[in-house]
Amino acid sequence: MPEEHDEAVLLALLDRLLKFRLPRALELKKNVEAGERLTDADIAFLKAALADAQDGQRYVVRNPEFHRLGAQIAQLYDDIVSGALENEKKHGDR
Repeated sequence: MPEEHDEAVLLALLDRLLKFRLPRALELKKNVEAGERLTDADIAFLKAALADAQDGQRYVVRNPEFHRLGAQIAQLYDDIVSGALENEKKHGDR
């Protein structure tokens, strides 16, 4: 059941996602798919983005209309991390 301030918090999280997190995450996914390795700055961004997603999870759980979006963001981050691990393995074999 949504709580009183959920709407305001979700709007703030959505705003941050659309303006900052999603564009950078999509760029990282593209780079990883092209075989690039993550930089230290990329890893720092992912750590912050994952922490942000973890913090927002309780709001998403209470608001079913955001479940699909939450799942898609989680999948995006998983795709980036999985691809980055594969790239590290490939570069490590050289």
